[in-house]
Amino acid sequence: MSPVPEETTAIDYVMEAASGAHFSGLRFDGLLTSPRASTTPTPTHFSNTTPLDSTPKQPFVIGVSGGTASGKTTVCDMIIQQLHDHRVVLVNQDSFYRGLTPEEMTRVHEYNFDHPDAFDTEQLLECVGKLKSGLSVQVPIYDFKTHQRCSDSFRQVNASDVIILEGILVFHDARVRNLMSMKIFVDTDADVRLARRIRRDTVERGRDINSVLEQYAKFVKPAFDDFVLPSKKYADVIIPRGGDNHVAIDLIVQHIRTKLGQHDLCKIYPNVYVIQSTFQIRGMHTLIRDKEISKHDFVFYSDRLIRLIVEHGLGHLPFTEKQIITPTGSVYTGVDFCKKLCGVSIIRSGESMENALRACCKGIKIGKILIHRDGDNGKQLIYEKLPKDISERHVLLLDPVLATGNSANQAIELLIQKGVPESHIIFLNLISAPEGIHCVCKRFPSLKIVTSEIDLMLNEEFRVIPGLGEFGDRYFGTDD
Repeated sequence: MSPVPEETTAIDYVMEAASGAHFSGLRFDGLLTSPRASTTPTPTHFSNTTPLDSTPKQPFVIGVSGGTASGKTTVCDMIIQQLHDHRVVLVNQDSFYRGLTPEEMTRVHEYNFDHPDAFDTEQLLECVGKLKSGLSVQVPIYDFKTHQRCSDSFRQVNASDVIILEGILVFHDARVRNLMSMKIFVDTDADVRLARRIRRDTVERGRDINSVLEQYAKFVKPAFDDFVLPSKKYADVIIPRGGDNHVAIDLIVQHIRTKLGQHDLCKIYPNVYVIQSTFQIRGMHTLIRDKEISKHDFVFYSDRLIRLIVEHGLGHLPFTEKQIITPTGSVYTGVDFCKKLCGVSIIRSGESMENALRACCKGIKIGKILIHRDGDNGKQLIYEKLPKDISERHVLLLDPVLATGNSANQAIELLIQKGVPESHIIFLNLISAPEGIHCVCKRFPSLKIVTSEIDLMLNEEFRVIPGLGEFGDRYFGTDD
């Protein structure tokens, strides 16, 4: 493989050169670890006035550029269709054409619609800036037959998870580029683009073929060479063949889904995994966080969520390839589960996760650790009962709520003292506070944390906010 160009990342280069990409199932978690920090226990304190993760989630802004009629709109439509479970809005740069003056209208065939000056870039910046801030905007509507904006109508665009900004020159201005989370360039053969341009302008925009060809030769092609093609170097991803390249679009959608579901702390700590959020998971969180829910329903939906977390955690265990013979006499190549495994629950809330682990792993051994907590400072190991051969096993550490992280650190330190390698510990939580994640990951960067949601912060009483209250009391019915 030839060297990757400086302007593009590896995945972009593969898409451009091979029109498709292949990814192996290898995981590179181990390459991202660093030596474990000092094991001296240090209490961690955070003020409720300075939450570590209090900023609102920024929308994912995608810029889609390319030559005229290259298939940009088709690519955008395909991305929107595949992201059907997210709120997605499309903002077209064409909506921000400046209305022509009476003098320009008299010489409309000499007006260059493909020049950067043809667009109201300041209004475009204002519009996208408001959308990124969570505000609704009114996007102008441009009439390509009269070359004027509709003065009495606008398109209402609401704040969304994903904003797609599409247009031939959206990469030209650095201020617009800097608003984007991902930049896509749709690369299509010039002859194909010309044929599409003729069909579109004659059918949809009421122009005759001679004027279309004259405009293409005089303005469109020179503008492409002067402004559009040079902006290709800013693209993160280059899609050859436009909407026909389903492999590239599928990869882009997969990347967007990953980014949408990725908390900012996951970017800081590659050993933190938040299971992909769905409406089912959000619905179950809504139920168990509701203070009015019955104990029966709280246990039922907590168990469902815990089962998902356990299954996700099991997916991070090592496996070996295994071949078996199916009832049809065929050979099936699969994987064999990790045999050396055990669970360890931090009493007492952690015991609520044991049934889900037993349901997933038949006959699994489960140890217990009891740590006394008095506020945030006092912590004392009261009791531990662990499998004798725990040093030879991978350990799933169970505690539904990661708050300050101090009790978790004490439990992890005990496991390491018992001979368990740090990288063999997977810490499973229902919810986690940013303070707890910082506390655990800074001290034990080689273990993994798997959770279903990262909450906002801890308050001055070291309770997770918005949280779900005292989980153990609610689960075992001792909160009365």
